[in-house]
This record gives sequence, C-alpha cells and structure tokens, in this order.
Amino acid sequence: MSFAIRDIRREDRPKWEPLWAGYLDFYNATLAPEITDATFARFLDPNSNLFALVAEREDGVLLGIVQCVLHDHGWSQKKFCYLEDLFVSAEARGAGVGRALIEAVYARADSNDWGRVYWLTHETNATARKLYDQVAKNSGFIQYRRP
Repeated sequence: MSFAIRDIRREDRPKWEPLWAGYLDFYNATLAPEITDATFARFLDPNSNLFALVAEREDGVLLGIVQCVLHDHGWSQKKFCYLEDLFVSAEARGAGVGRALIEAVYARADSNDWGRVYWLTHETNATARKLYDQVAKNSGFIQYRRP
C-alpha cells in the first residue's frame, strides 16, 4: 500500500472526521461537536500547540491520523511532544501506517530538537502495544487522574 505522511489541511476535515470518530469509538468516548470543531481548528492555527499529521493514499483517501501536543517541561529547556491520538483505518492496519505516522513525529522532533516524544495507551491495547514496543521504550509509569 502506497501512502504519504503530511500535515493536516483545512480541506481534510470531511476525511478526518471518520478517523477521529473511529478513535473515539475505540476508547468508548464521546465529545460535543464544538470540542471536535475546536480541536480541528487548533490543528490549523499556527499559534496553537497542537498539530496533526495524516497518512494519505495516492487517491486522496486518509488512512490514519496522529495528533500531538507540544509543551514545555519542568525538567528540560527543550519542548516535549505528547503524541495524544493515533488512529489507523481498519483497511490500512498492518500496512505500516501507524509506524510511519510515529516516525514522522520522531522526524519532526529531531528537526526541531525536541527533548522527548511520548504517549499513553490502555494496557489492554495489545495490538498497538506490539508496535509501540518496537518503536519506543515503555517507561513503566502508571497514570493517575482526578475524576
């Protein structure tokens, strides 16, 4: 399967939405439409700390998305990149799309001298964890949240 990784564009919104919905469905999450609207708008805002990349097939079909947050960190003078959301369409799974999206984030981190790229996944997400174990190191940290 041939595809390219690139920055998300305004005209991608109709093709991005099904991937975003698939990601939310996977995690049994729902968001108000205004949150989805604001999220997409931030990807296009050059002053936002959010950015998104897409994997696009030659015919224009979007196969996957990665959405990231760039932020300061108290232990480094360099920016850290939180890879917040990664989703690949069912038809493209196993074709290297997820790996390519992660590697594109790594390339951006390297070219901008960011200090770290990191992400979370649910412990039961065995399929994704097979890839993650190949491209990153599990830090062993456990996340806690205030409900």
